[in-house]
Formats: sequence, C-alpha cells, structure tokens
Amino acid sequence: MANRHTIILMQTSQNRATRTFMDYDSISQAMDGICGLYERKLKELNPAIRNITYDIADLYNFIDGLADMSALVYDHQIQAYLPYDRQWIKQRTFQHLKKLAH
Repeated sequence: MANRHTIILMQTSQNRATRTFMDYDSISQAMDGICGLYERKLKELNPAIRNITYDIADLYNFIDGLADMSALVYDHQIQAYLPYDRQWIKQRTFQHLKKLAH
C-alpha cells in the first residue's frame, strides 16, 4: 500500500465553488492530511484552547458533515486510479490513527 499516489476530492458545502482536491504520495499521507484538515478546523473554532483533543466519532462527524469526500488511489497494476467513497476514507483514517497510537 506504500507509495500509492492518492487524491482526496472534497466539497465543504453545497456550493459547487467549494470543490477542491488535495494530493499525496501515499494513502497514509492522505489520512494524515484529512486529520490535519480537521485539526485546523478545530483550532479555527476554538482559538483560545491550546491542546485540543478529539475522538474518532468527532472525526467521522466532520467527514460526514462535508457535502462530499472521496479518494482516488493509484493502482500500479492497472495503471489507473481507483475510486473510494467516504466510508472507505473513514475506515482508513481509523486504521491510520490506530497505527499511530501503538
């Protein structure tokens, strides 16, 4: 799974102008990027709090609160990007955070 170029497609609201993408060299980096996006949002909403903690349910609520989020992951065997949905992203962020905790 290492070194699989990953593009995260997202839309933060119903407004089509909020569509954007983030690209990463690996799935792991993409999951870090999604967590970082959420952490920046928490800091923006709570500027006076120095150490903000959250659990996986909070992260899932953030992901579910976006108008859209999906991933395109490059598969070297078929030389094409495979699409993955929001549920897959939530599973992968959980696995990623679990690895970081151990």
